[in-house]
Amino acid sequence: MRRNRFLPALTALTLLMLSLPRTDALAGDTATDGAKPFVVQGSTTFTHQVFEPFGGIIEASSGHKLKVVPTKSSQGLIALFERRADFAMISGPLKNEIAGLRSSNPDLALDRLRTFDILTTRMAFAINRDNPVHHISDAEMRRVLLGEISNWHEVGGADLPISIVMVNAGGGVQSSIEAELLAGKHIKPVHSIVVQGSAQIVKITEITPAALGLSQLSIVKSANVRELKTDHAVEQHLTLVTLGDPTPEMRKVIDAARIAVSKASE
Repeated sequence: MRRNRFLPALTALTLLMLSLPRTDALAGDTATDGAKPFVVQGSTTFTHQVFEPFGGIIEASSGHKLKVVPTKSSQGLIALFERRADFAMISGPLKNEIAGLRSSNPDLALDRLRTFDILTTRMAFAINRDNPVHHISDAEMRRVLLGEISNWHEVGGADLPISIVMVNAGGGVQSSIEAELLAGKHIKPVHSIVVQGSAQIVKITEITPAALGLSQLSIVKSANVRELKTDHAVEQHLTLVTLGDPTPEMRKVIDAARIAVSKASE
């Protein structure tokens, strides 16, 4: 039988290819310098406050590329359980998010969630610039948010119905207000204007004399609206969440994020 003269060469080539390191790993398994890219999904507020200004610094410091997917806090947590994300971003108390998930997804192992505070910021009540009311007490604000006060005239303003402008289907600002100011009760305004995103809140407030917008202080300061002061400020915690304890490489991202935001505030 005639021997194929190309066989030795092909065999040698095959052996050489098998001896080389694999380069056909799953997309996303490795990135620059062998570092694993992590998927971070959830709160748009977290995205705006942390990853938009500091994302490049966090990546460089941690040695990991990051794919940031801004959606909502609850969707970020669901992505964790579905293994579509390595981190979830939330902008309100985890217990509030857990309460919502427990009713809609009772089979989730919610006790496995681990939280890591990255930044504490402050929310603000936005009002139209023509509104003569610049301060109300915490007690009055509670009554407004619970629907017990529904007209600006009741707190020294014009005879206009108070229209609370807030994000559809909750959000970190509402969760923070409910936890810190309302002792866990839900906001139940008599009149409300519901929007899809936080950026729309101040835009509506700018053109609506009776509006009371639930927003972040940084957004209010940069917009053509005023802050309605209360006795005590409501803080908002921006937090990374993992499913189970983070790996050492994931901790590098957490540490890098904390350091980046802390240096910016110095």
